[in-house]
Amino acid sequence: MDTTSSKPVTRMVDRFRGFLPVVVDVETGGFDPQRDALLEIAVAVTRMDNEGTLRFDPPVLARVQPFEGANLDPRALEVTGIDPDHPLRAAVTEREALDMVFKPVREAVRASGCQRAVLVGHNAAFDLGFLNAAVNRCNHKRNPFHPFSCFDTATLGGLAYGQTVLSRAVQAAGFDFDAREAHSAVYDTERTAQLFCTIVNRWKELQDLERDHVGLRMS
Repeated sequence: MDTTSSKPVTRMVDRFRGFLPVVVDVETGGFDPQRDALLEIAVAVTRMDNEGTLRFDPPVLARVQPFEGANLDPRALEVTGIDPDHPLRAAVTEREALDMVFKPVREAVRASGCQRAVLVGHNAAFDLGFLNAAVNRCNHKRNPFHPFSCFDTATLGGLAYGQTVLSRAVQAAGFDFDAREAHSAVYDTERTAQLFCTIVNRWKELQDLERDHVGLRMS
């Protein structure tokens, strides 16, 4: 297919084969989604404007109570700075957390005309693994995310900027990255969304330039 001669895409439903990209970041009590606790989950819905430019909504955050019997690796807690027992943490059960973050995603999927959401994450298999494990533990029947497809900004960052670490890829894309805020689900979601939208929009700009160039040659 010759993408340079096709019409510009200005509807989300036409851009990613009926999928709506939703950026997700989780903070956890370890690396094993079956054994280790899910402690935070944040999601940021992406949207497309009338010009076909991708943007993202402010993240929705849920702080999560460890499921019964969950493992909490002290080394993971040291990295995230999360105290699962802090009285002001206002954590909810996994079921309540999933309901909180799934609601805006389902609404955005319907509004965009897409079939379902696709998870965007930095090293996305990690986030998707913890999301799917929580869904299975709760027997949640209204998961809007594709169960195995995902978009990985570590891969995209390596392709676009030669950087696979989130902080370095974000900086290579021209944005600041505050290491003191890293490993917060909200902050990492915002920076991942910023990186993803920048790469997608840059690709669109290159396609538009090539389309214009072909048009000039044919005129």
